[in-house]
Amino acid sequence: MKKIYFILLLLVFSLVQVSAQTDAVKTTIATFPYQHINEADAALTAMQSWDKASWKSFLSIFDGNDSTQFLKATYALNAYVHHIANDAEKKKQAATFLSSGLGYVKSFNGRYAIILDLALLGEDVAVKPLATLLTDNIYAGNAARALAYIHSPASIEALNKALVKAKDPARKHIQAALDNVNSVLPEIKTAQPAKKIIQNDVQQLLSLQNQMDAATNPWQQKRILAEAAHIPGFNSLMFVSHSLNDPAAGEDAASIIARLALADKTIRGRAVREALEKALPLIKGEDSAFLVKNLSAHIALMPYDNGFVSLFNGKDLTGWKALVGNPVTRAKMTADELENQQTIANEKTKGDWIVKDGLLIFTGHGENLATATQYGDFDMYVDWKITAQGDAGIYLRGTPQVQIWDTSRRDVGAQVGSGGLYNNQKNQSKPLVVADNKIGDWNTFHIIMKGEKVTVYLNGVLVTDNTILENYWDKTQPIFPKEQIELQAHGTYVAYRNIYLKDLSGTAVATLSDAEKKQGFSMLFDGRNMDNWTGDTSGYRLEEGNIVVHPEGNGAGNLYTKNEYADFEYRFEFQLTPGANNGLGIRAPLEGDAAYVGMELQILDNEAEKYKDLHPYQYHGSVYGVIPAKRGYLLPTGNWNKEEVVVKGTKIKVTLNGTVIMEGDIKEPAKNGTMDHKDHPGLKRKTGHIGFLGHGDVVRFRNIRVRKL
Repeated sequence: MKKIYFILLLLVFSLVQVSAQTDAVKTTIATFPYQHINEADAALTAMQSWDKASWKSFLSIFDGNDSTQFLKATYALNAYVHHIANDAEKKKQAATFLSSGLGYVKSFNGRYAIILDLALLGEDVAVKPLATLLTDNIYAGNAARALAYIHSPASIEALNKALVKAKDPARKHIQAALDNVNSVLPEIKTAQPAKKIIQNDVQQLLSLQNQMDAATNPWQQKRILAEAAHIPGFNSLMFVSHSLNDPAAGEDAASIIARLALADKTIRGRAVREALEKALPLIKGEDSAFLVKNLSAHIALMPYDNGFVSLFNGKDLTGWKALVGNPVTRAKMTADELENQQTIANEKTKGDWIVKDGLLIFTGHGENLATATQYGDFDMYVDWKITAQGDAGIYLRGTPQVQIWDTSRRDVGAQVGSGGLYNNQKNQSKPLVVADNKIGDWNTFHIIMKGEKVTVYLNGVLVTDNTILENYWDKTQPIFPKEQIELQAHGTYVAYRNIYLKDLSGTAVATLSDAEKKQGFSMLFDGRNMDNWTGDTSGYRLEEGNIVVHPEGNGAGNLYTKNEYADFEYRFEFQLTPGANNGLGIRAPLEGDAAYVGMELQILDNEAEKYKDLHPYQYHGSVYGVIPAKRGYLLPTGNWNKEEVVVKGTKIKVTLNGTVIMEGDIKEPAKNGTMDHKDHPGLKRKTGHIGFLGHGDVVRFRNIRVRKL
């Protein structure tokens, strides 16, 4: 009896101990998904000291019915695997514990999580337990992909051995994993055929795009995105952004592009901003606090201008038009003649260029397709693909051309490769090396045009080096300073995708018009210096020809003109960021709240959701608290608005983008009280400074002129 009692007591003690251990494990991972880095670091440090029993308690959570605890466990495990990525001993130890977990964790989701992290750990200790799952039709696919990801001699041997005895559908999964392990890109041929070129970032990214097109499940998509995360640059960020709309891979994509953007803040433009704004609400998990805060600040300061824009939306031909004549003949047409010819050409060429499956395709019949916008200097990326005997090209500033063709066509000299300036006669026309991928595969051009000179990289290889592009249409003249870009139609199929362009024309110095000179206007800011301004010159900075509000730290204060103005006409352009708030101070002293001791004309993105309940006297253009303005005349956020303010005596008029949105007299409210029922002594001031009044948001200003009345 005593023996039975002792056994029962031991069992109870053991159960209590296990329960206590499980509670300790749950306490450790309670912070996940975390918002506080210090707490997460403490949890990850504690996990490093876990013994076998603690790991067993932890992995048992995967078999429980508590979805909240399961979520915490998966986040904690993933964070831990990344935390120990550079510690070989800890990686092997974790792989050992996780491998044993495959023996007792029974739920599909639990095993899936373990298999995924074993793949990330990449340790051979996991090869044997993963290999045992290759005969299980439920887990064979996940196990095969994990072994392929480990990519060691032992894991590849395990896949090869399993393939010999495997039956469908497991055999197909194993074969696919081995195909992935053994896949190589076409060799890039050079002037020295015997020498192989190491695969570069551009080729790796093309390979990942091919893999993504063929991916059949979320695990594959996430693995591809994880590999793209290690390829820096604009193209990688845009590739990953295409997965933001995918319910299974969107969160992974959001986290990756956030890191890519923060690692290289020169990656910018409307295309980048749109991707980052879409990513921001999708960022979840262990690093969300850090990423959301830093990415939000980065987006706010990112210029809308002077960055990459997408020339092809993947849906239709918006931004493109049919070809009319050439630069010389078009220049001789009147505006009406050109418009008429454009209408005829657009109608005539319908169906020659189509959009299918997100690709811009020339069907083999018709004329060139041209951008609706003209460009001078630019930096351009474009992917292209041709079929056998293919012949195409890209016209720069309306001029032929950066050559695209099937290199097997020796009869026309195509063996020299694509990327040369085909029609040059005096300057280099042939590419430096052959860098084409095989027919049917995608290629990437990176084209840089500055002045008369063109540089072309094909698949990451320099093929045209800062070479003058000759004027094909008038050989006595240099290349046109600004013209359209054209995709050449040459009778064979060609497809394009991922067409992005950054305008390199630079920031023009703002100047007064002839009319403004006669009227007596003077420049307060032309984009070159801030000599006419005083106040918070650290919060208001000169950047790329603009005055930019930098609200970091305590937020930007006020920037004032050095001179005072009584009656005046003031013209300026401004660009708002989402929800931005600023103000235009008039007749203001240098000290005090300019909205009251002077007057403030609102500068505000009053179309933002957070401002839906504004009083009319708070709308953009209002004399704050005093005279309301009309709402609805701001251009969409990111566009440059033009505003004119006329102050004469007690009368004030504000014109926004050509429409008078506020016109009133401050004499009455100065005497009988204001709309906001507050004291505004500044209404009685006769003169003062003009200034921009910061409210902690990013706003840009340019082309600022004034004249005294």
